[in-house]
Amino acid sequence: MTDPEAAGQSLPIAAVPVAPGPPGSAHDTVTDHDPAIAQAAAAAPPRRRRRWPLVTLVAVIVVAALAGGLVVWAPWTQPPVLRPAGLAAGPATANSISFRWSRPLSGPLPDKYLILNDGTVAGSVPGTATSYRQAGLTPATRYQYRVAAVRGGKRSPQSALVTVRTLTPPVSQARLQGSWSVYARTIGPAPPGHRNGYMTWDLSPACAAGACDVTLHGKDGPFSFRAKLTRSGAVYTGRAVTNFRCGPAHNSIPNPATLKIRIHPTKATGENVAWVARSFAGHIVLVFQYVSNSAFYCPAATVNAAVTGTPA
Repeated sequence: MTDPEAAGQSLPIAAVPVAPGPPGSAHDTVTDHDPAIAQAAAAAPPRRRRRWPLVTLVAVIVVAALAGGLVVWAPWTQPPVLRPAGLAAGPATANSISFRWSRPLSGPLPDKYLILNDGTVAGSVPGTATSYRQAGLTPATRYQYRVAAVRGGKRSPQSALVTVRTLTPPVSQARLQGSWSVYARTIGPAPPGHRNGYMTWDLSPACAAGACDVTLHGKDGPFSFRAKLTRSGAVYTGRAVTNFRCGPAHNSIPNPATLKIRIHPTKATGENVAWVARSFAGHIVLVFQYVSNSAFYCPAATVNAAVTGTPA
């Protein structure tokens, strides 16, 4: 049999066995001429890159964040409105108090804080504030408050109770006013007819508030008098002239007497916004002139008496 290659002849291409190579290689070009191989290549689906679904990707990120110690807040979950804490009393005056509290340890600030007194809203402050001051209060008086935070229309639980107290002014700053029952106790000798007893004093301050001079309208039995009492520190002093009677009742004559007054408040209490005297003490001196008529006379005399006063 004659060898075609040796005879210088070439074999048909389809008869040459060629192994398939990688795409784009010379061998791949040769196999295109094989009908069976070409048909199989056309029927095979094209190759695509592998992609991660979006939900799976988000889940992987959240798990990774939690594993790393991060806090992931769900955007649809509202943080709680925290109860105010750390309440403590602040500076006070005779007519005002103040107190403070702490900012929330976490989460957003509230829209506002409500100040509650005996369960009633006494005031409010913005959510950026951490203190409250109230004026117009009664001296020497205790007040109690709680605080609640409000955000988005939701109110937090009430805070713990804080107790604050207005200052107690000195008794010397007490205001003398109103009607008083005054007891006079004679000290030493006294003319006949003069004895211990009660008088009524009405005191009218010359100022709208605080301690100041007063006008005294007094009544001692059938006798009346008027005096201006000038305040100097804790002491009020003044004088008045009154006409007593000398002689028998059916034939008496006027007996003018000068009344000297010196008093000071001894106790006080808070009433509304005022610091008001609730008692006073001091003394009075009655100086009588000599008077006479054709039938009798009354000698000059001086009467000293201690006085104490309480509201009538």
